[in-house]
Amino acid sequence: MAPMKIAIVGAGPVGLTLARLLSDKTNVEVVVFESERSRDARGQGGTLDLHPTTGLAALKEAGLYDEFLKRARFDGEALTICDKHLIKYVNLPGVEENSSRGRPEIDRYLLREMLLDSVLEGVIRWGCRLRSIDEKRNLIFDYGTESGFDLVVGADGAWSKIRKLISDQMPNYSGLTGISWTIPDAKEKAPECYKLVNRGSLYSYSDSRGIFSQQLGDGSLNVYTISPRPEDSQMSVPSHLDNVEAVRNALLEEFYEWDPRLLNILRHAQDPVLRPLYMLPVGWSWKNYPGVTIIGDAAHVMTPFAGEGVNLGMQDALMLSRAIITASNSPDPEASLPGEIQTFEKDLFVRAKETAGLTNDMMTWMFFTDGSPRSVIEKVGLRITTFHDKGLLSTFMYPFYAAAVYMYYAMFKLWHR
Repeated sequence: MAPMKIAIVGAGPVGLTLARLLSDKTNVEVVVFESERSRDARGQGGTLDLHPTTGLAALKEAGLYDEFLKRARFDGEALTICDKHLIKYVNLPGVEENSSRGRPEIDRYLLREMLLDSVLEGVIRWGCRLRSIDEKRNLIFDYGTESGFDLVVGADGAWSKIRKLISDQMPNYSGLTGISWTIPDAKEKAPECYKLVNRGSLYSYSDSRGIFSQQLGDGSLNVYTISPRPEDSQMSVPSHLDNVEAVRNALLEEFYEWDPRLLNILRHAQDPVLRPLYMLPVGWSWKNYPGVTIIGDAAHVMTPFAGEGVNLGMQDALMLSRAIITASNSPDPEASLPGEIQTFEKDLFVRAKETAGLTNDMMTWMFFTDGSPRSVIEKVGLRITTFHDKGLLSTFMYPFYAAAVYMYYAMFKLWHR
């Protein structure tokens, strides 16, 4: 029996996770098409915390958990959530592996390198820029057409070309735009910033704005400033900003009321990149299109304010790999595959709606609610806790737990008037 042929468009963490999960199966033939010309064509962004039931579960099933542990940073679990006055509403220290809270950090580029190294040679085809996909599932690239696949999987991000075949839905502008920056060798060049971030992540919110910073494994700090801005249709994708000092000075003026220690992060930051934040509607779904599906940001791009996007995408890859393997092992793979994909998509819609709902709540409370974070910190904490521990809501303990959270912050706010 001929192997099932699977095309994956996009070699990000989600597409590569799927490729890894399928690449050692004798009855499945996988090819990954990636528009970038090489694995080093561009930087891969900041850092991720992977979660036990999603991202980490996918790595375990892929046989990569031990490799992940070699690259993971458990001290990166340090977390500070504060306001513009640097009042710390959450202040968690970094930990050792044996006392982890289950959300170890890994730099995006290290995760991608690990996944790339795990995929069989020849699976990834670099420099394949997709123009479109037609109704017969032919993939039309700059160099020509590829066809004959049993399933085409779009893991090609927010502006997915594959999604255009199955729906005309496009991401909507969130109302917020970020600018990403970097501080290289922060311990030496910006020691006060290094100490403030504490080898983990710092999120400061106030007045519909934010200053975030995360430490990477190489000692640099990733910095993000978030502000409400009108949509600019000419800048819907990341764009480098050339006039660094003008951008910095404009932001220092915009954030002038913020604690000097937070503004010090901006003063040391370099290489700004404009990043408008887009999202698909909460609960969006599509009608099944035979032989085609989408995963990751192509299926449910959302803002980053719950830290769940890549985790959800890696879970997509895990669940889709199981569907494909089940079909490929059946007596009639061609007949079994459509039903398996429809079942997978129904599950994806449920998971994506829950996660996008959480993310939208975090964005609304932190950026579009007066007095945030002071006015919403209890809701934020309870929402995140019950998202990750869904059983808590159904137990008799939840009212007592919620009361304890509100009581703690009532005392906290009395102390920090």
